[in-house]
Amino acid sequence: MPPPILNLDNVQLRGLDASSGVSPELPPGYDVRWGEIASRIGARKLGYNLTVVAPGKRNCPFHSHRSEEEMFFVLQGRGELRLGDARYPLRKGDIVACPPGGPETAHQIINTGDTELHYLAVSTMADVEVCEYPDSGKFGAFAAGEPRYRHIGRTTDARDYWEGE
Repeated sequence: MPPPILNLDNVQLRGLDASSGVSPELPPGYDVRWGEIASRIGARKLGYNLTVVAPGKRNCPFHSHRSEEEMFFVLQGRGELRLGDARYPLRKGDIVACPPGGPETAHQIINTGDTELHYLAVSTMADVEVCEYPDSGKFGAFAAGEPRYRHIGRTTDARDYWEGE
């Protein structure tokens, strides 16, 4: 079992790579850099990471989770939280709760400052998760295990239950 303590000075940031299942080619306005913490300190039911976002950028699309709950703790910088139809300013020391739900709990953190925004992201870890992306009309279905299951689609692509049987 790893030691249960890790200093943020020892967290190495990385971006997306082919193993993530997400294209490492980012659209304009996004910056994906994060450092894994949970597995390095022996966490089993919570995921933790350090997320860093460049000025004027966001880390991920506006989304909601049907199973997982997230919490963010702003360590440095300034930003804005989109949560449902509302927007809230963020600064060092702010704690954000993002409970599971539908479009009303969709969330996104945007760096609106002129320095990097650093925050600690903590989430429950569901074996099966469905995410919705209100801005693009997509959804994602994910399942842990081997092989890992990951599907991004649109509800307009729905099929009848009996099709092809």
